[in-house]
Amino acid sequence: MAANAKEIDKTEMKQYISKILSKYGIVLIFIAMCVLMTFLSPAFLRVRNIVNVVRQISIIGIVAMGVTMVIITNGIDLSSGSVIALVSVIVATFVQPGENLFFAILLGLSIGALAGCINGTISAKGKIPPFISTLGMMTVARGLALLLSDGRPIGNLSDSFTFIGKGSIAGLPIPIIIFILIGIISHFLLSSTKLGNYTYAIGGNEQAARICGINVDRYKILIFTYAGLLSALAGIILTARITAGQPSMAVGLELDAIASAVIGGTSLSGGIGTIGGTVVGALIIGVLNNGLDLLGVSSYYQQILKGAIIVAAVLLDSRKNKKKA
Repeated sequence: MAANAKEIDKTEMKQYISKILSKYGIVLIFIAMCVLMTFLSPAFLRVRNIVNVVRQISIIGIVAMGVTMVIITNGIDLSSGSVIALVSVIVATFVQPGENLFFAILLGLSIGALAGCINGTISAKGKIPPFISTLGMMTVARGLALLLSDGRPIGNLSDSFTFIGKGSIAGLPIPIIIFILIGIISHFLLSSTKLGNYTYAIGGNEQAARICGINVDRYKILIFTYAGLLSALAGIILTARITAGQPSMAVGLELDAIASAVIGGTSLSGGIGTIGGTVVGALIIGVLNNGLDLLGVSSYYQQILKGAIIVAAVLLDSRKNKKKA
């Protein structure tokens, strides 16, 4: 009897540990990375460096939140970087000194939302895989950005606009403040609203969601529109930060956003993911890049390591899905 009790206790302990690792494993990895980087480089834990890391990943993090919701529906968005570039060029054109700042920002957000709406409509109504529809938008948006700017940066932006990217409130950079606010809003949308519930339902089993009466097409379009809106917001912040509209900016940023979501536990098979996990995933990428920079590691090796981490995250996700099946 005592032996059986011990075996039961061991089994329960293993299940408990497995549950903890499954739920908080990514957070533990993040903490371990921070501890390791602190030992390897004393400069890592300086307040100025930590703020710099969060400010750097705020752009990727904002985009990744929208991408997370798209991936949860079993979709993908490859157009984020190009939408950022298009919005950057358009906003920069209208934020010259003396121009209406509010109009320029509203126009930029509208362009991003429209791009997302088009992605969602083509995918949902046209029954075209999101990979194809967003790949097309990626090419079109980048081409429009180059066309509207004649392939050149647009500078001479107003100080009130550049304050968005360079300014701070109570010592906290505005990009970080916006990042936190968007994180709260996105978490609320995904965890406490009908939109969030339907997002998980569509990703878990789209056919079952239709049978239950969910207007799948409408909610897919809404989710892609939200992702486009966040890409536009990221584009506005990035433009204000570098003080120029760049048609070539954010090349490959969509891959970092997808990586943040996947590393943070969002399943590429759909139905699984959280905003909190994505934020931690973005922080892991930021800490990795910053730590390797402090150690003087070549950016080429950083790309290789980042790719390996993404593949490992996908393999882990695949194994989890097989076990559940």
